[in-house]
Amino acid sequence: MSLRGKLWVLILSGVIAVYAVVGGMPFLGGVLTTSAQQTVSDPNAQMKIVESVLQHIQNDYVDEPNMDKVRLGGLRGLAGGLDPYSTFLTADQVRDYNSNANASKSGIGAEFSQISGFLYVISAIKNGPADKAGIKAGDVIEYIDNKASRDISLYDAKLLVNGDAGTAVNLRVLRAGEKPQTIKVIRGPYTIPKVEGHIENGKIGVIKVYSLENGESADIKAQLQSLTKQGAQKIVLDLRGVAAGSLAEGASVANLFIKDGDLAKVVGKDSVITTYSADPSKAIFDGGMAVLIDLGTAGAAEAVAAAVLERKRGEVIGERSFGAGTEQKLFTLKAGEGLLLTVAKWASPSGTPFLGDDRNNTGVKPSIEVKRPDTPEPLEVESLIDQQKDPNATPTPTPTPRPRVLEDVQMKKAIEVLTDKVMANKAGE
Repeated sequence: MSLRGKLWVLILSGVIAVYAVVGGMPFLGGVLTTSAQQTVSDPNAQMKIVESVLQHIQNDYVDEPNMDKVRLGGLRGLAGGLDPYSTFLTADQVRDYNSNANASKSGIGAEFSQISGFLYVISAIKNGPADKAGIKAGDVIEYIDNKASRDISLYDAKLLVNGDAGTAVNLRVLRAGEKPQTIKVIRGPYTIPKVEGHIENGKIGVIKVYSLENGESADIKAQLQSLTKQGAQKIVLDLRGVAAGSLAEGASVANLFIKDGDLAKVVGKDSVITTYSADPSKAIFDGGMAVLIDLGTAGAAEAVAAAVLERKRGEVIGERSFGAGTEQKLFTLKAGEGLLLTVAKWASPSGTPFLGDDRNNTGVKPSIEVKRPDTPEPLEVESLIDQQKDPNATPTPTPTPRPRVLEDVQMKKAIEVLTDKVMANKAGE
């Protein structure tokens, strides 16, 4: 068989299979970008672009190409061009995925995404392995041991971070205003801190949440009931750094404060898949409230904030949240390989997904913006790379802490807002 025939058999067998699933999305990065943009809605034109690339590989590449690598690279590029959570899986990875072979591996207590191709820390669980080692929300992980995170998918990066309990993983960290550093993290089990509650200014209850995993809404409910018994008339719900959890749990938390209407949705390509609506019998607090969010707020916690904001239940104070919450489905391809494809997104009551196309339409925008000076923006990733004057320099062995911000300006603002409303209500009596 000719080289051209081998190219079409090896590449198009995979490309067409994926193509049928994603509906003709352009791929292969910057190759023929202008033409792809002009013909984005024309599947036939897209296939001509693929054919053109194959012809160049056949006619112009300097060596005999390794067609298996070419095919795998093309499929990985196709999935990677969609979002951080869609990925191409090898046959071995498909088997592991279906058998849940990685379930016994231990993590480091951090939630990750991908920014500019690099592994990005959305949040680190308080007192978890990552937090104890010095990993912070907003850190960019350049290397996982000796593997560059920019060369692999988010799925593969998470597999590398996880491992047997008691073993170590070395993470080369880029952090705004600091030199690159390598942080050693010992993998192992960790416990998510319990929900905390206390009273501020005599009448304002503060509930600090660390996760929205299953069961957390019951703990939040218990704290809410305890604070109201202590005389709390207003509530600050602190969801900063909360990136783990289920959408159902987020809806349950929102339902404690909202007695009717929609709370959250799961949206597919052409329709709403699931709607979470309030149960009036589960709403237990109707006083004034404020929700605190920041860049480390993602997923289920965004659903709570969005519900409070869109239902005009209270103020959302802080910084624009990260923007996450997706659901994937595995499509098995020929030769046992697979495409783990995002098929749904978590969304607000109005149906606005939290995962957007860029920073301006991603996450939840607070009704009152209060930025902390130590919060890094995801947009800084490329500048962090550019700022490395000597990439071969030996990294510092221990992390350098960010400058401490003594005053919690976001909490202070929330207390002020609720206190002013209390005073305004008294003045109107």
